[in-house]
Amino acid sequence: MSASGARANQTDATQTEATQTEATCHIEDAQLEEAILQKPEFNAPGGRQIIRDLRALRDSAFILWSYGRHEDCERLLANIRELIAVPAMSALGGNDEDDAEEQFAAREPIVQKGGAEIGRRGDSDAMPLISINELAPGLLADQIIGIEVRSSDDKIIGEVRNIVFGTKDRWDYAIVASGGFFTIGKDSIVVPIRYLKVSQDRNSFYLPISEEDAKKVPLMPDQDYAWLSDEDWRARNDALFN
Repeated sequence: MSASGARANQTDATQTEATQTEATCHIEDAQLEEAILQKPEFNAPGGRQIIRDLRALRDSAFILWSYGRHEDCERLLANIRELIAVPAMSALGGNDEDDAEEQFAAREPIVQKGGAEIGRRGDSDAMPLISINELAPGLLADQIIGIEVRSSDDKIIGEVRNIVFGTKDRWDYAIVASGGFFTIGKDSIVVPIRYLKVSQDRNSFYLPISEEDAKKVPLMPDQDYAWLSDEDWRARNDALFN
């Protein structure tokens, strides 16, 4: 075989391998959101932080994929799958549990992880929700981004993925990824922050509308935030939550 033929075969093999690698990095196959809904470990005290960490890892896998690092993406997905299967650090093996506890304790801000009321608003011991306008002390940005959003009938709607502060009329918005994958983009809705309520453990935001009505909320029309200047669109959108 000639040298040029060998190079051509090598190139074809490399392209085939790259295509196969790309095909294996299907981020949705990690089934993270399905696991969050189904596994009781994620609703235990401290589970909220595990969920945030896993979603951050999934976002990192998407970034690796977008830069063509498909092998790295798949390796990270394998780690995510392992963590989903064994979410408790003490069950992973090979960790110094005392060091792990110190690392978690050092995270700021320290949020009390309750979880008893998540998904159980109908329970007799469910504590009342707090209007966002009456919340004291207020929330830090990293206590808002990543928090789950539920409907008034306690059905999960999505997750806050971004915040828009201080429009010219002083209305602030939460950008809620409402698709099953919970990544910001075409499946996001725009929620006026002032209409939200929050659970007393600050683990969940609640919309003032039902799951059925939430399905009628128009999706964010563009990802460049041009809708902020469209007062008519914002007025129609905001009225759905009032």
